[in-house]
Amino acid sequence: MTDEKLRELVCDVSIKIFGKDFQHEAYFNSRLRTTGGRYMLRTHHIEVNPLVFEKHGMDELIGVIKHELCHYHLHIEGKGYKHRDADFRELLKRTKSPRFCSTLVDKKKGQINKTYTYQCIKCSLEYNRKIRLNTNKYRCGKCLGDLLLVSLRNIK
Repeated sequence: MTDEKLRELVCDVSIKIFGKDFQHEAYFNSRLRTTGGRYMLRTHHIEVNPLVFEKHGMDELIGVIKHELCHYHLHIEGKGYKHRDADFRELLKRTKSPRFCSTLVDKKKGQINKTYTYQCIKCSLEYNRKIRLNTNKYRCGKCLGDLLLVSLRNIK
């Protein structure tokens, strides 16, 4: 689906569901990672994650569009457009829009966890860490000896 077809779809959904015109731009943004879409307050544009359509299909895409249009129309009208506002929650219920989108990123698949193993030079005590340490800044907790990076393991 192209950005032009997305904008047409957003305009159609806006007229059919909300009974109001959508006057701004709507386009795909592949940099979005964890969210299905977002409404831009300053420009009034709507950005949609292309993975919503690719992974979940047209129904999920229309749900994300309806959610973002709730933000759009309430903001234009000067009403409460944020997730915690009563106006927003009421409009979500009235239009049967989803509050959240389906999961876009499979956290377990393809994620590589790194494990750093440090060893004290004096007492040989080992430390396993998920985050890399600055060995100039940190010392052994037992004898205050210098730490040395012994190994780096990638765990899938």
